[in-house]
Amino acid sequence: MTRCTKKRWQPRPVAEALQPVIVVPGPEAMAETAARWIADTIKASVAARARCFLALAGGETPRACYRVLGGPGFRNDVPWSAVEIYWSDERLVPLDDPASNYAMARAALLDHVPIPARQIHPAPVEQPDGALAAEAYARELGALPRDTSDRPRFDLILLGLGEDGHTASLFPGDPVLLEERAWVRAVRASKPPPDRLTLTLPLINASRAVLFLVQGAAKRSALQAVRRRDPRVPASLVQPVDGELRFIVDREALVEDPATV
Repeated sequence: MTRCTKKRWQPRPVAEALQPVIVVPGPEAMAETAARWIADTIKASVAARARCFLALAGGETPRACYRVLGGPGFRNDVPWSAVEIYWSDERLVPLDDPASNYAMARAALLDHVPIPARQIHPAPVEQPDGALAAEAYARELGALPRDTSDRPRFDLILLGLGEDGHTASLFPGDPVLLEERAWVRAVRASKPPPDRLTLTLPLINASRAVLFLVQGAAKRSALQAVRRRDPRVPASLVQPVDGELRFIVDREALVEDPATV
């Protein structure tokens, strides 16, 4: 008699595009796969350079990943005491505001892992002038190691993808997409809350690794544009100069018929 055994699901890469893409079946697998990838990157960075400089993203998809990272499976498995936390973008609202990316990450992750408070670097949202806030956060980035162009170099930047193709707070048509010198810019977003800070493309593209988390059918068109490297789509301009670009996407975001993946 032949015994039928159920195979355990494993994330798999897709060879269709230039960027490595890992496909997962749904939200739970997305959170678990992303958490493991982030944890492995942190451990590798600490082993190689004694520290890990990590920029977090906002949004519902990262929130689920952060909850997994803050859970028992990773709380004691990751060298959190060697991690420095920043944000890829932030809304200029109080740090305890429900719209704050910092507040979300704190509730989902940072309150549950042993990262010293001095190693958590929120954006200076108390500064009412956005340009001055951007300058202040750029100074905060001065602690990072530099790349060959003297830009701060993160070990890992986490990013999401908007339905319009925006990432961080880099929106279609915004002149900040042409920024070549500044590391952080104040922007006025097309969706509320409008006033924000964002890392710029030169800084993002200096990172050792960039990880996009993309979930849901609503992101399908934007993801296709990114993978074609459509220059009108801000997320397609994320192309690390000397680093790894990785996407973790669910089936619904990747294809028109998720059952075929």
